Amino acid sequence: MTTKQISVFLENKPGSLAEFCKVLQKNKIDMRAMCVADAMDFGILRIIVDDTFETMTVLKDEGYVCQITNVLTVEIEDEPGALVDILTTLGDAGVNMEYTYAFLSKKAGKAYLVLKVAENEKASYVLGKSGTKIVSQDDLAAVFGA
Repeated sequence: MTTKQISVFLENKPGSLAEFCKVLQKNKIDMRAMCVADAMDFGILRIIVDDTFETMTVLKDEGYVCQITNVLTVEIEDEPGALVDILTTLGDAGVNMEYTYAFLSKKAGKAYLVLKVAENEKASYVLGKSGTKIVSQDDLAAVFGA
């Protein structure tokens, strides 16, 4: 069970992210989560949105270079130390994490962690076995009331 994340290459210059967000706004695309990593000349924007297919269509029409990546999203308690259990479970199972970012929702006491790991199936199995709730694309829609 994975979530579809869109990775977008943005030029590393003032205003690039604002222009990108204007495209989303103009097309009424709801961004649920966002992470930006920069390199020398470009940035990689990673987003989770309400409608992945529509967003990819819009972005390609606007000339953006983008791709879809399947990532894991897990629900965790919004409290100190909750991340340690997830990281320990993955580390003990030998699952390599490439990157992660988190976001909150309207659901009180819960946070959501996006995980890009080398082995989605193995990570899902060990996290599920430990009692961690894996969140699907449809689950996220319900969390955000879509």
